[in-house]
Amino acid sequence: MIFILNSLLAWLMKTPFAIRKIEEWSYEYIKMECEEGKCYGVLAVHRVCFALFLFHSLLSLSLIGVTESRDKRAAIQNGWWGPKVLIWFLLVASTFFIPNGFFIFWGDYVALIGATIFILLGLVLLVDFAHSWSETCLENWEKSESTLWQWILIGSTALVYVVTITLTGVLYGYFADSGCTLNRLFISINLALCIISTILSIHPRVQEFNPRSGLAQAGMVAAYCTYLITSAVTNHAHDTCNPFTRSSTTGTTTVVLGAIFTFLAIAYSTSRAATQSRALVGTGKKGGAVHLPIDDYPQSEMGVVSTQPGRTESPRYQALLAAVQAGAIPESALQEDEEEEDYGETKDDERSGTRYNYAWFHVIFALGAMYVAMLLTDWNVVSTEQGGVESDEIVYIGRSETAMWMRVVSSWVCMLLYMWSLLAPVFMPDRFGEV
Repeated sequence: MIFILNSLLAWLMKTPFAIRKIEEWSYEYIKMECEEGKCYGVLAVHRVCFALFLFHSLLSLSLIGVTESRDKRAAIQNGWWGPKVLIWFLLVASTFFIPNGFFIFWGDYVALIGATIFILLGLVLLVDFAHSWSETCLENWEKSESTLWQWILIGSTALVYVVTITLTGVLYGYFADSGCTLNRLFISINLALCIISTILSIHPRVQEFNPRSGLAQAGMVAAYCTYLITSAVTNHAHDTCNPFTRSSTTGTTTVVLGAIFTFLAIAYSTSRAATQSRALVGTGKKGGAVHLPIDDYPQSEMGVVSTQPGRTESPRYQALLAAVQAGAIPESALQEDEEEEDYGETKDDERSGTRYNYAWFHVIFALGAMYVAMLLTDWNVVSTEQGGVESDEIVYIGRSETAMWMRVVSSWVCMLLYMWSLLAPVFMPDRFGEV
């Protein structure tokens, strides 16, 4: 919720009303010479997002080494919401006392690098999720006599391919007119990559080293990459190749709803990436990484442990069992211990280890804050469209050449990562083994 509220506040910083207020309230402390004061909005976005970056960085540092909820510092992660919200407010306010020069450097270099890392982490996790989803369906299908999971796998695979084909058809029909060579190039390259990845996923050689690869993973990656290309061309500010820019000005309600949906999607993907830290860094005692394959974790989903070690495996239970067998204590002691353990687990499911890496959780959110800053500033390009009078000016998200290229390149990188995940076991079987 803090992430979404911070993103909405940063977006509002680019509105003419907010820009005028910043000019008035700063008493020329952060005065800059720029066209119509637009640089105030860009730097205000970076200030608000920098506050969120600081907020999560401080929390991350304070939680390094926390591996179980019995650690006193675990309360920082799971509680103390009043003080944390207050600190966030204070950080947002304090950033407006930092000189402009710092945020010019921050936006041009630091936030750019952080946002790029965030995108790459998201793409890695997407490819991992595509493989995990198919494996989960196949495992449940094999374990269960029901055909439900079979139809879920078939249905989801068909759905993602229908989405991919439909979006590709719409792009060719509305965004690839004569003279729109760049759009045609983007759409055609994406279509070619989708076809190649689909063929690779079912190629006999790939199947030999990775028998669980198939159309489900390829379709999911293809649908996401096609979405990125669709987002790139629909936000491309080209009057002759984008029917959206040729139509009447988009209503304020549509823009606001679109912005809220964007922030919700980013917040969800950030939360997923943050709680899937085991797939990237692992988590073990004393904050160390666990060097185990993802499949070695019990009932893991994309590397996230979903179960704790069994009660009978604990040292405490083994000691009690030995004492009972030796006749030192009555057998009822085991029953009492079981009841006590069950009661404790209902109150705390992280007594024997955290479900995710607390410190890494906040690192992901800090990178997400940088990504939102770059997204809202169109990677440091201001893009506004006049809707009549100044008060009706609408601020769009992602409508610039730089934003378009970031989406296109992200799509290509995602597709290449997926292809490499298929080919790596073939070319380096000794290192990867059978998946």
